[in-house]
Amino acid sequence: MDESYLVRFVFLLCLVSSSVFCLDDSDQNAAASSAVYIVTLKDRPSVHSSGRESTSSSRHSLTASSSSQIYRTLNRSASIIRVHDSLLRKALRKENYLKLYSYHYLINGFSAVLTQKQADRLAAREEVENVVLDFSVEKATTHTPQFLGLPRGAWLRDGGYEYAGEGVVIGFIDTGIDPSHPSFSDKILGHTYSIPPRFTGVCEVTIGFPPGSCNRKLIGARHFAESALSRGVLNSTQDDASPFDGEGHGTHTASVAAGNHGIPVVVAGHHLGNASGMAPRAHIAVYKALYKRFGGFAADIIAAIDQAAQDGVDIINLSITPNRRPPGIATFFNPIDMALFSAVKAGIFVVQAAGNTGPAPKSMSSFSPWIFTVGATSHDRIYTNSIILGNNVTVPGVGLASGTRTMHKLILATHALRNGTTVMDAIYVGECQDSSSFDQKLVQGKILVCSYTVRFILGVSTIKQALITAKNLTAAGLVFYIDPSAAGFQMTSTPMDIPGILISSPQDSQALLRYYNSSLLRENGSGKIVGSASVARIVGGMKPTYGITSPKVMYFSARGPDPEDDSFVDADIMKPNLVAPGNAIWGAWSPLGIGTTDFQGERFAMESGTSMSAPHVTGIAALIKQKFPHFTPAAIASALSTTASLSDRKGQHIMAQRTVLNPDISQSPATPFDMGSGFVNATAALDPGLIFDIGYNEYMKFLCGIDGSSPVVLNYTGESCSAYNSSLAASDLNLPSVTIAKLVGTRTVLRWVTNIATTATNETYTVGWKAPDSVSVKVSPAKFTIGNGQTRVLSIVLGAMKNVSMASFGRIGLFGDRGHVVNIPVAVIYKIAV
Repeated sequence: MDESYLVRFVFLLCLVSSSVFCLDDSDQNAAASSAVYIVTLKDRPSVHSSGRESTSSSRHSLTASSSSQIYRTLNRSASIIRVHDSLLRKALRKENYLKLYSYHYLINGFSAVLTQKQADRLAAREEVENVVLDFSVEKATTHTPQFLGLPRGAWLRDGGYEYAGEGVVIGFIDTGIDPSHPSFSDKILGHTYSIPPRFTGVCEVTIGFPPGSCNRKLIGARHFAESALSRGVLNSTQDDASPFDGEGHGTHTASVAAGNHGIPVVVAGHHLGNASGMAPRAHIAVYKALYKRFGGFAADIIAAIDQAAQDGVDIINLSITPNRRPPGIATFFNPIDMALFSAVKAGIFVVQAAGNTGPAPKSMSSFSPWIFTVGATSHDRIYTNSIILGNNVTVPGVGLASGTRTMHKLILATHALRNGTTVMDAIYVGECQDSSSFDQKLVQGKILVCSYTVRFILGVSTIKQALITAKNLTAAGLVFYIDPSAAGFQMTSTPMDIPGILISSPQDSQALLRYYNSSLLRENGSGKIVGSASVARIVGGMKPTYGITSPKVMYFSARGPDPEDDSFVDADIMKPNLVAPGNAIWGAWSPLGIGTTDFQGERFAMESGTSMSAPHVTGIAALIKQKFPHFTPAAIASALSTTASLSDRKGQHIMAQRTVLNPDISQSPATPFDMGSGFVNATAALDPGLIFDIGYNEYMKFLCGIDGSSPVVLNYTGESCSAYNSSLAASDLNLPSVTIAKLVGTRTVLRWVTNIATTATNETYTVGWKAPDSVSVKVSPAKFTIGNGQTRVLSIVLGAMKNVSMASFGRIGLFGDRGHVVNIPVAVIYKIAV
């Protein structure tokens, strides 16, 4: 960061607020001991004062907000900001501090750069409820629409892809967006986009994000970086201090959820099909709060959430997770989850990635029942490659590359060194990272054989650099064999602009090396190895293969049970809620993105992670919101959950990978703690038959029922638990699942189902169930008839039959005579018979 930037940085911060004081040189020691704190006040935020709740009267029912309603909210917000500034002036009179944000819509508070003593002084103020230290967060498709059945199912029901998601606004809190990408253009043949009048967001204009970046598809874009700036970790020239995506992640997630339909995917000069988002007609609003070099911080994330809700988005996609489990009396009481709780009150459906910390139990990074948590699975498309050796042995591998058409000689990298260069001089020469180490005459026209070591997994070495080496040496192709240090790790289908292949199996790698070593060529006199008489032909890996067993839960997908607190006590809440495709997903990419070296300079990238699975569900949620504009967030969650699939494409139980190394040989049937209710079924979710709904008051009763929660609830919501006459245990929330962490004797839980079927006639449901091991289950009534708009109560009695500490799982099914099937997973961990 140069000095001129620092001067501008300090000047700009001085303009943020009248309550900001700038530091002079004498204050540098004090600044060094400062940190970012998030301060919340006891008074209500704007959304709670406005009386909005996630009902049919919500502003998020795809109708316009009244001007008087908007005026009242703005007036209330301005008043809250003045209170924040006044509090800081009074509490920290004549002291240096820096207010970063005022949070006024979803939570009432602010973030500021303070010393520990200043934070303690604010915490002692009567109007302040809580002061917490800021924390960091981290980032947790051509075929998946077909795999999910959208073209002939969900899209077809609403008039085709040309209308899928129309009128719905999705807010993405991520690394930004590349506005020039065709996936986000509004210049699409057919009917034009119409911006929803209820959306009040703006398109920020900055260096790197010029006027005209937004359009009628991409209708809003902002960036949030005050916490990062205060720490000195953001460099405006390297980190794109604008909504522009210099990483690639945000562009990818936005396109998976809502990218335009039929966009050609061209990578390394190869055409790989056409891409589409799940809801290609939905609008996109971007709230950048993550950056390519350091991730992001909670203070910036909360500001982004607060602004997205105030702007009027319908759905928030969070492909990010905290980098640690939140401390305190419950994981739910952290600033991000509580801001999202207020968003849900305003009628916003929130989707969050489960995290990439699997496959260990309790590795979940998304905690609260009002957040829809998505894990990751495979899908049925893979790209295979192979190399045919001169001894007629075919060795399989991966790699998005063309073939060599004819046989070429093989040359091992360590046998093609320049005179005077030895393996001891260049210990990593086998990785092919520096063409100056090699003799071009020995490589020219041959297939260069390189070693794929753990350094590639760590990012120290790259396939892209090896490709540059091979091209500089005019090699005919490039082959990687797996080094023992990287054995067990899964290689991905990396794009190559010359013929190439990556051999991921240690056994297949040894087969290649044995053949090569069987016919070594040596230099006369010295006996130095200068090559081999071995030959091979790379077949190429551009054509995908379909129909493999899928979906299966990926090893990296975070698992339940949901931790209730930092001591690993289990919550009576099922997580994840659902799984969706998250492995080897094509999506839009920023050519300047550095998120993966393999796709630098490309406009599309293949990525894996729960970050990719979440936007699949976000897009499908937009289709549900479009069809049922008055659905509450809980109703959308119910529609997605109760219609989920339990079987793979071959009719077998969905499997889950259990280890990071060699995951395909260590898998077993997936449980609800692996996949929640199951694999997302887009078409069925648009016709769920029955829904389980939850209102804001029920969530409040749940939070108030947690021991010691009253002051924390008051802090975040401005509401006293005394106003609620009763409390709810987590197992009694009207969730489309049943989870009991500790079943002592017998427990009865109730569930309310509402018929939302579009037909006016009644439907009769028969109830069936499979009890978890060592648990008895009885559901009543065992059969019921329900009319459109009617609600019925189900009583579920569970009894512990043995003393068992291992979790067991079951299912309850409601089978309607008009074709609706409602799936309710059941999980019981500790069983204590009485």
